[in-house]
Amino acid sequence: MDLARLSPDLKELRRRNRALGMVVGLLSVCLLLSLVLIVRILGTERTVVTPPNLSKSFWVVSGKASASWLEQMGSYVAWLILDVSPATIDWKKDELLSWVAPDHHGQLKIRQEVEAERLKRMNASTSFLPQQFVPSEETQSVVVRGRVKTLVNGQETSTESKSYVAEFQYAGGRPLLRTFKEIPHDQQAAANGPASDGDAQPN
Repeated sequence: MDLARLSPDLKELRRRNRALGMVVGLLSVCLLLSLVLIVRILGTERTVVTPPNLSKSFWVVSGKASASWLEQMGSYVAWLILDVSPATIDWKKDELLSWVAPDHHGQLKIRQEVEAERLKRMNASTSFLPQQFVPSEETQSVVVRGRVKTLVNGQETSTESKSYVAEFQYAGGRPLLRTFKEIPHDQQAAANGPASDGDAQPN
């Protein structure tokens, strides 16, 4: 046997074996990471939320949107804030905050976190049936009137007629919520105006 002639071949085979071993080791690590990722994905519940469905045409001029846009965004925001339960308020809070103007983000975030804690503690839920929208293009706001039903442990505890005002701004081609608050009874008369053609009608 010519060892001198075969020695380079043996070295080459050993080098190839080491390279293959490294490749196999790398593939094993990738496979392990893939399995961990798949397990994490399978164990995660994902809620997909789409932006509001704008069913009416609208216009925007110089940062001001039309009444139809205000109505539709007001309805969507009211649904996110007022139609909630312990199971939905967290993801609805996150969705709401994605529409909030930066300078009002912190205030609304704290308010919704407090409300989420309250609902979970009481095992309560609220539902909102909008009945009227009164938009104001001048102030970029909309008054939303409707009935709020409250349930605690599955039992209805109250049904009230309430009014809320949502104030918006349209900046950088994106709608942003500035504030959403209930209108006290002594201010509701001042907010009265002709209802829009698209008002929801009470049952």
